[in-house]
Amino acid sequence: MQSASVASTAIAPMALSAAAYVATASSIDLYEVKSAQMAMERAQDPANRAFAERALRAHQGTSAQLSFAGRRLNLLPTATLDPNHQAMLDALSATADFDNTYRAQQNIVVQEALRLHSSYAKTGDSPTLRPVAANAESVMRANLQALRNSR
Repeated sequence: MQSASVASTAIAPMALSAAAYVATASSIDLYEVKSAQMAMERAQDPANRAFAERALRAHQGTSAQLSFAGRRLNLLPTATLDPNHQAMLDALSATADFDNTYRAQQNIVVQEALRLHSSYAKTGDSPTLRPVAANAESVMRANLQALRNSR
């Protein structure tokens, strides 16, 4: 019996609290803004520069929406990166192969953001944040498509 409950727990998606959603989404937005700013300075590939401009605008928008909705719930977005996003940004800053590293990281983070927002839009516990997540999901789908089309 115990193994059956462990198996069902492993299969069922874990619901994020509103606070956890805001913290994770704001870390992603902050990583995306900082990496896009870095890419606009360091990227040699014009496709990466164009994607960085798009990502910067998109994440400034999703960040503003998250901040507005979060304030209504007394949940302020974080002004710091989580350890994984900080490690990625540090690696991006230190790499000699900026364009390939930036592109690889974007593939990871955009998909991470898409999963986060999609899941929260469907099952999130906050009626205030679910529409924010749904909008961010559509922005991330567009970003993922732009990332795929720019190569």
